[in-house]
Amino acid sequence: MAADSPFVRSSVRAAAAALLILIGVLLPGPKGPAYAQGAPSRIVSLIPATTEMLFAMGAGDRVVGVGNYDRFPPEVQTRPRVGGLIDPDTEQILALRPDLVIVYNTQVELKRRLDRAGLPYFSYEHRALPDIMATTRTLGERVGASARAHSVAGEMERALAAVRTSVAGRPRPRALLVFGRQPGSLRSVNASGGYGFLADLLDIAGAENVFSEIKQQSVQASTEMLLARRPDVIVELKYGAAMPGLDPARELEPWNALTSVPAVRNKRVYLLTGDEFVVPGPRIVLAAQRLAKVVHP
Repeated sequence: MAADSPFVRSSVRAAAAALLILIGVLLPGPKGPAYAQGAPSRIVSLIPATTEMLFAMGAGDRVVGVGNYDRFPPEVQTRPRVGGLIDPDTEQILALRPDLVIVYNTQVELKRRLDRAGLPYFSYEHRALPDIMATTRTLGERVGASARAHSVAGEMERALAAVRTSVAGRPRPRALLVFGRQPGSLRSVNASGGYGFLADLLDIAGAENVFSEIKQQSVQASTEMLLARRPDVIVELKYGAAMPGLDPARELEPWNALTSVPAVRNKRVYLLTGDEFVVPGPRIVLAAQRLAKVVHP
């Protein structure tokens, strides 16, 4: 299905409206919330998901540095960049004089350097969908914005439950969720396995993951595996800087080679664009809503 079809346009409009409502709940008013005494006042977040959480709970005014891949909300464009998962810029981080640094759990060397510098850090790791809400609450407590963080997490949980309810009782098509492959071909197809927040999103959207029994976040699927799994729906995700000017028909053309796959035969191959599918933060609600609309048009 082309990205400019009436169905996709209406889905995007509905999703955008839902996001605006959600942002109205999540983002602070002009004065922002009160913070607990002793809360950090200069926060560096290397992780897009935690950056979005901080802004959603009203602590964005205290974020003084962000990771190289932060794009939302727009205010992050005014913050210095301090590297990412594999290339954190320790000197830049220290120069910002933070009193809290949010790091990936796997950044062992960075945590050692922060320990030597006497800087506290919050160690982050994303796994399944419930962990997004749990992290929001835990991070809110850490930065002294507990009440607002609990409100944000609760609103996310209610919105996700509403998506699940909206598709309850409908037939659950077998779905393949693809988040990476070699351009112009079906080589090196990376799809959601049966564990992780993407797998949970498929479940909420009313689909059965064709790789549900493989309990890992990513599966590298060969053409033989795709033919054997016979998905009824294929959803491919695109995100980041490559999105503007994307030609959906051209992007999805390689799938036409698999004519025996029900999703291809029945023209149920979709392209969804947006960072909300790969940033496990508050916008995951929008991802669930958009995914449900293509699984159950």
